Amino acid sequence: MNGAYVAVDIGASSGRLMLAQITKNNQIQLQEIHRFTNGFKMVAGHERWNIDYLIHEILTGLEKVKKAGFKQVHLGIDTWAVDYVLVDHQGKKLCDPISYRDKRTAHAIADLTSDFSKDYLYEKTGIQFQDFNTLYQLYEEDQALLAKTDKIMMIPDYIGYVLTGQAATEVTNASTTQMLNLRGGLFDKDLLSKINVHDEQFAKLVEAGTYLGPVMTDWMDTFDLPITDVITVATHDTASAVVGTPAVGHDWAFLSSGTWSLLGTELNVPENGRQAFHENYTNEWGAYGTYRFLKNIMGLWVAQCVKHGYQDKYSFSELAAMATKEKPFQQFIDINDERFVNPKDMIAEIQTYCRETHQTVPTTPGEVMMAIYANLALFYANELQKLNKILGCSLKTLNIVGGGSNISLLNQMTSTLSGLEVVAGPNEATAIGNVLVQMISTGEVKDIVAGRKLIKESFELKQYQPEANHYEGVLARYQSFLEHQDKELV
Repeated sequence: MNGAYVAVDIGASSGRLMLAQITKNNQIQLQEIHRFTNGFKMVAGHERWNIDYLIHEILTGLEKVKKAGFKQVHLGIDTWAVDYVLVDHQGKKLCDPISYRDKRTAHAIADLTSDFSKDYLYEKTGIQFQDFNTLYQLYEEDQALLAKTDKIMMIPDYIGYVLTGQAATEVTNASTTQMLNLRGGLFDKDLLSKINVHDEQFAKLVEAGTYLGPVMTDWMDTFDLPITDVITVATHDTASAVVGTPAVGHDWAFLSSGTWSLLGTELNVPENGRQAFHENYTNEWGAYGTYRFLKNIMGLWVAQCVKHGYQDKYSFSELAAMATKEKPFQQFIDINDERFVNPKDMIAEIQTYCRETHQTVPTTPGEVMMAIYANLALFYANELQKLNKILGCSLKTLNIVGGGSNISLLNQMTSTLSGLEVVAGPNEATAIGNVLVQMISTGEVKDIVAGRKLIKESFELKQYQPEANHYEGVLARYQSFLEHQDKELV
């Protein structure tokens, strides 16, 4: 066995610590050491994350790592994007961070773009317009709190700071703020000025793979920890997932399928032309000088809410089995409609949407889940067509990673509708990408090309080929439906 690496991977609903090593037969061995729940709650008028709880769970997980016999490890942290912690001049958080699903930014895009046009913002940043982007969150931030703020830290950067005492702003996550200048490579002072923030309130920008520092000895007094060196990995979980995608060549797309579906491809040069702007594609910075050119899609968040809506009576596998017994494409749903961001009752919201659009209303658990999977597959296939058109390319393979890579029904429908080969797996791509950056930083793996080859040799992947198209004309009808909905909104 070689060095030991720990991936702290925290999503919107859960977090875990994954332990990785390269075995003697040159494969990545990945083991879950600790898992914990995550979620936001209404506190002091806003939906907030309990950041102290997350840090405690990380330290608890590191105790388990030591109990498993590992006295010294490297560690990397990745989380979701856009949310941040305000830190005062004494290095203490001013309040728990507000979740991107909070309603405070509902009108922020319209308000901010009354002064800065969308064209201007997109030309500067290349980032898609979503009302939860950090730019709009800070625009709506409490000015009294901002006046007390010494540093604004993205969630994984703040966790790293609490563990090590060292502050950094890692670029893959910082780019999602919609405040980095795409060409200049720094925070854009015009945008910061508009939201009453200045660049000194951010720690220095660093690339993925930068050494941050050791976990402070103060934590050793409270927790029985291994000696832990923290490496700033690709801290945005999607950036880590793309690093962990076992892709070869240049004619592939990725779909990081989890709470969100992030569909796109990896570029060496950003694309922020008129077509990309019109289709609201984003140029998030990736590891090793790349750009994640992608579209945010609501993803399995909708399915998660439906599962909870049935009081968790059924597992995801049971719901998927029910869905396979139902006929697909009985209704068209714009899965990216804002009404599905955080409704009180997702099942009722889907049913109301279908009534309002004069379509068949799904009633049983199987019908509801088939409606979700079928419309996700349609949305994916539609966006893949747009991706080819914007980039002037011909994609051949879609690599699906993350939890959604396990949903065979969804994978097969996506392959058939898009006409692309689908390679599904690994489902732990985010944690794998996290540890891979660590391994490259320590010199145990040569580079990203060697790392992706190592992933292919280490994990089981499943392939799907387009079937004889039983869905002839469905995608065209779906596209027509979306266009009609857009016109009605206008």
